[in-house]
Amino acid sequence: MFDLRYHVASLAAVFFALIIGILVGVALASHGLGEGERDRLQEDLRRADAQSDSLRAQVDALEGSGAANAAFVEKSYKVVMADRLKGARIAVLFVGSIDRDAQSAITAALGDAGGEELRLRVLKVPINEQALAQRLREGRPFLRAYAGSNRLDDLGQAMGQEFVAGTDTPLWNALETLIVERRAGPLPPPADGVVVVRDVAAQTGATARFLKGMYQGLRELGVPVVGVEPTSGDGTAIEAYKKAGLSTVDDLDLPTGKLALVVLLGNPMLSGNFGTKNPPSDDGRLPNVPTLPATTTGG
Repeated sequence: MFDLRYHVASLAAVFFALIIGILVGVALASHGLGEGERDRLQEDLRRADAQSDSLRAQVDALEGSGAANAAFVEKSYKVVMADRLKGARIAVLFVGSIDRDAQSAITAALGDAGGEELRLRVLKVPINEQALAQRLREGRPFLRAYAGSNRLDDLGQAMGQEFVAGTDTPLWNALETLIVERRAGPLPPPADGVVVVRDVAAQTGATARFLKGMYQGLRELGVPVVGVEPTSGDGTAIEAYKKAGLSTVDDLDLPTGKLALVVLLGNPMLSGNFGTKNPPSDDGRLPNVPTLPATTTGG
């Protein structure tokens, strides 16, 4: 984990190496220069060479420091993550095509904290409003009540609740083939928390109304719901999660992001927006990390 100083020093070392090469080239082609010009050129070459050596030494020192910091972070991360989600069952909802890097980061975070990925669904967007309405009208009276453009918010809200509750799921049973691109794990049992990842541009129209309802339904059952994205994201999904009242983490690919996600999922009373984006997230890089109860073993 090298910081900006490492990259700057590396570039500077390369730059000065190029300068030395240019000066050497000039020297080789300067047989016609006078004695004074040759002396100045040799002095410039000596200073550039000395500065390049100094920069290389700085790079070596920063590399050593970065390696030590990386080792410290790795060991500290494992200690602070251990058992924070022990026994917790977490549902994961992707909006749009699945982001493999985000999925890998979520799986790693849950595993490092002793949690379990209970189920995963990848929603197709934009939704096919006409196909959904037709499928609902063909179903039982309960389903027909959700048909129509003016019920998309309510449909999304009810499906969000079903996704968390994982008990009676008539809407998911009826519509899953129309709205789900990929699935893993059963809908039952109930989830202890939800992670949301939007891997497409902001949606509009019918899809936006459906997703607004979905986010609302997810958070209505009292379990933690966290919207996440990696540091490479553009932040638009984070803004959508905030508007929906979800907690957010905008640096899922970093150890601090994984820790923030786990702390939020493990504490239903805790919420906030965390990460490293510029400008900084509303509540800093990390939530307060509570101390886990000590475990004892019989002697």
